Amino acid sequence: MAHQVTLIRGDGTGPDLAEAARRCIDATGVKIDWDVQEAGVDIMAKAGTPLPEETLKSIRRTRCALKAPITTPVGTGFRSINVHLRHEFHLFACVRPCKYYPGVRTLYSHIPIDLVIVRENTEDLYSGVEFEAGQPSTGELIDTINRLSERKIKTGREETGVSIKPLSVSASERIVRYAFQYARDNGRKKVSAVHKANIMKFTDGLYLAAARKVAREFPDIEFEDRIVDNMCMQLVQKPELYDVMVLPNLYGDILSDLAAGLVGGLGVAPGANIGLDAAIFEATHGSAPKYAGQNKVNPTAVILSGMLMLRHLKEFDAADRLEKAVAAVIAEGRDVTYDMKADRDDPTAVGTREMAAAICRKLG
Repeated sequence: MAHQVTLIRGDGTGPDLAEAARRCIDATGVKIDWDVQEAGVDIMAKAGTPLPEETLKSIRRTRCALKAPITTPVGTGFRSINVHLRHEFHLFACVRPCKYYPGVRTLYSHIPIDLVIVRENTEDLYSGVEFEAGQPSTGELIDTINRLSERKIKTGREETGVSIKPLSVSASERIVRYAFQYARDNGRKKVSAVHKANIMKFTDGLYLAAARKVAREFPDIEFEDRIVDNMCMQLVQKPELYDVMVLPNLYGDILSDLAAGLVGGLGVAPGANIGLDAAIFEATHGSAPKYAGQNKVNPTAVILSGMLMLRHLKEFDAADRLEKAVAAVIAEGRDVTYDMKADRDDPTAVGTREMAAAICRKLG
């Protein structure tokens, strides 16, 4: 029986990447009934929304989606579709593996980096609880903060915005427990909880206490905690010492990009968003709209997100074969996109479709 999967084409370079990934996944021989849906700025003019109800209905039905990149406006415009989907489907765990594949250009090619970032998806500053500078509610909130504070801060209503950072015991325990279970299921040896509890004692302190409590349930897995700024330095200096890292939302977003940089960049960084009733798989990178329709960008991250999806669907052999095919094409260095060449102007660089075709050939 075929697996039911929603394929969200995205915008910018998304449609090219979605098609490349679909070709490679189909080449594994796994039977998938794709329900192709739209989301992003390209559909907004036609549907009046960047996230049509038909797309949401499809995910509710299939409970599994592969999503190509979608543009998120910076500072203005609609709220992130990625964040909306994570909240809509209660996708509490964002899993971002950062693994070095020989042939990828990186300063760390001499180190066998194989990290997994497990990021809490539903809370923290990404909850979207914000107050705009100059609005009455902002002024009232700032006045309350100033009254409660021993520090006398001269604050004008039109100069200060406020974001609220909620962290709960239940969500913190849930994400840490997921990270430990992931480590156990995948033969991993250590979980590092990342926080800023030395400063934010009632939010990150709560998270750290939850992590320490859950760690006692997994005596077979080594546990440690790291302050987030120190963790950044540790990853740059000695990434080989780390395995699974579990973080609140904002830190997870930042450190997953840092870790991706260690292994060659966002072009090789896949991701999975996991909930109890649905899962959405997507690359860590954005939509790169300036390259839309040019058949130019690297499809590796979206294809590897498809590999994670196959594992989620328990198609483990197909997932392993797809990862090996991607790794083989990268190692050969012939049929790869411009960003994976030693010289980005190398005329032998191929396009998105051609790299996907080379991966399909490896799958035979």
